[in-house]
Amino acid sequence: MSALNPELRRQVIAIYKELLNLGRDYPQGFAYFRPRLHKAFMGNAHLRDEEAIRSAIGRADFVKKVS
Repeated sequence: MSALNPELRRQVIAIYKELLNLGRDYPQGFAYFRPRLHKAFMGNAHLRDEEAIRSAIGRADFVKKVS
C-alpha cells in the first residue's frame, strides 16, 4: 500500500466530514444517507494517482455545492 499525499488525505477526510454533516439534514434521514456516502467513498478507496484523487475530490465538492 503506497502512502497517500498527506494534504490529499486531509482534503478527502475534510470533504467526507462536511458531507456527513450535510447528511444530517437529508430528507430521507441520516441513517439512509451515511451508508451511501460511505459506499461512495469506499468505491474510490483504491485510487492512488494524485490526479484521480483530485478529480474525485472535485466531484465531492460539486455534490456539496449542489446540496
